[in-house]
Amino acid sequence: MERVTGIGGFFFRAKDPKALAQWYERHLGVLQVPTDYDNPAWRTEAGTTVFAPFQHDTSYFGDPKQQWMINFRVRSLDRMADQLKAAGIAVEIDPETYPNGRFAKINDPEGNPIQLWEPGGKDPN
Repeated sequence: MERVTGIGGFFFRAKDPKALAQWYERHLGVLQVPTDYDNPAWRTEAGTTVFAPFQHDTSYFGDPKQQWMINFRVRSLDRMADQLKAAGIAVEIDPETYPNGRFAKINDPEGNPIQLWEPGGKDPN
């Protein structure tokens, strides 16, 4: 069976797409989409990706109007949290260490939930 090999893009609506793209680049290192084919797009490191639909009434994402939450892998959750806090971004670090690593939650300027994940321990695959 032919199958997908990874995520090729993540597309979503925004009130101010340009400002939001700049925020993701400035604070999380997610490069903006190039305006031509001569410049590279953001490249991710190989690693585990979880694709998991949740119940429609989950409270895990926070605001019930939010339909998605993206999870970004990070090398050091503590260093990333310090960097974000220094920029005035609220970071909620889960105090528990799970078999697959550590987690934190932030929100982008439009209120979209973002989970940060420092893999560790047992790989979920």
